[in-house]
Amino acid sequence: MFLTSAWYRNARWLKLLRPLSSLVEREARKRFARRSIACEANALPVPVIVVGNISVGGTGKTPLTIALIERLRSEGWTPGVISRGYGAKPPGFPYSVTSRSTAREAGDEPCLIVQRTGVPLYIDPDRVAAARKLLQHHDCDVLISDDGLQHYALPRSIEIAVIDGARGLGNGCCLPEGPLREPPERLLQVDLVVVNGEPSDVARRQLSSLGVRWYPMLLEPGKLYPLAGGDPITAETWPYERQVDALAGIGNPSRFFQTLRELNFEPIEHPLSDHARLHEDLLQFDSGLQLIMTEKDAVKCSQYSLANGWALRVEARLDAQMEETLLTRLRSVSAQPTGQNNGSETA
Repeated sequence: MFLTSAWYRNARWLKLLRPLSSLVEREARKRFARRSIACEANALPVPVIVVGNISVGGTGKTPLTIALIERLRSEGWTPGVISRGYGAKPPGFPYSVTSRSTAREAGDEPCLIVQRTGVPLYIDPDRVAAARKLLQHHDCDVLISDDGLQHYALPRSIEIAVIDGARGLGNGCCLPEGPLREPPERLLQVDLVVVNGEPSDVARRQLSSLGVRWYPMLLEPGKLYPLAGGDPITAETWPYERQVDALAGIGNPSRFFQTLRELNFEPIEHPLSDHARLHEDLLQFDSGLQLIMTEKDAVKCSQYSLANGWALRVEARLDAQMEETLLTRLRSVSAQPTGQNNGSETA
């Protein structure tokens, strides 16, 4: 968290890391230049939509993936999802994630996606292997890769890069001097750039200087779901004290805490690192208050008895023009194997 804070306040001492960042940037450019060879060798029979980012940490990819699944289904598509399964420890790869899978086996984000949508989903660090196994067992006509923008062995028809509106691109530098996996110009090669939340002045300047066209996405808070079971309630009908313990193990915990404040809660903040493993002792607080956490954290708590625990659901609201652009692009590439059209060349 110390390094993350330094990236987004542009600490001067980070310049000491510039030689390493130059190496990372150079390698990223080489890998991008070689992408066509790998994509052609791994052609897939259906279009692949890659939802990713160029920065480390969470930007809102999973809510966007869930929204895309629902939107594609409404248009008659049958999507499947592939994922690395960060931190997962399944009995073997590729691994089929079901509603009975645990976060330890399958990873928190894959479990959340399956629990919310029931979509066929396979995890494997080799996304191509995951895609082929999924298509062997499910009649899907489009795949969504949850993350994987830099996994160039995976052919793709459409690339969507998600940016945290509050944080933007940080100091605009590659790791370890900054938070970027690839240089900012990579955003000019993707099909769609989606900004999660109201962009800060810094984020607007960064995107404007690149000449990037972007689409807004809002994460709207929904109902609160009791972890012990039972009917969900709204923030307006909350029957307990407004002061609550609030836990968030996501890329930008402050976004979650701010959402709670906007819902008139008074959160006692308990930020964790993204994908942090939870254990029962970590979930016990002396306050005696109700505990509200993100949905992604809640999927890691199924084995614990948390009578005072709640998960706040969020829904991604997508820009209508972005949806139409995506669907038009998808229809245009659906007739050819993914690998012949192996990556985005449009801005």
